[in-house]
Amino acid sequence: MARRERTQKSADELADSLKERVYATFTGLAIVLVQQSNVEHLTAGRALATLFVGIVAITAAGFVADIVTYLAVHSAFPTREIVAEMGRVAGTAIASAGVPLILLALAAFGVFELEGALRAASIVYLVTLGVIGYLAVRRTRLAWWKQLAGLGGLVALGLAVVVLQQLAHGH
Repeated sequence: MARRERTQKSADELADSLKERVYATFTGLAIVLVQQSNVEHLTAGRALATLFVGIVAITAAGFVADIVTYLAVHSAFPTREIVAEMGRVAGTAIASAGVPLILLALAAFGVFELEGALRAASIVYLVTLGVIGYLAVRRTRLAWWKQLAGLGGLVALGLAVVVLQQLAHGH
């Protein structure tokens, strides 16, 4: 029984981590796309700081949401072990910004032009979302054509999210 509980806990933690990574990836993509449309008014340092703060904010929001949800469901505060697990899950959101932050840091040091770094960061985010979606669909045991249709649906939903985020920022 204990082994089954650990396996379920691991699967739940993996699912929560993946969900946080997807949220942070969409957030990072939105930030980078908005910055790309205003690149002439930005410095690389400002772009880097904005992306960093945005990712930390979505990570903190996810962490707080986990605590509030735990309180609401369990009518008690989480234990230290559970808070540590929530922290590990939230930390995966920060990891999603690693490559884009490095690209913007390189632009801040003059290695890249800011516009190119933002374009590369947006490509990293899009590829990340595509790979996550592809791997998720591939794990299903559906026929190839159903997997392809499912992936197409995920791409359409992802594009809708990006369009909504851009509309929210007036672009």
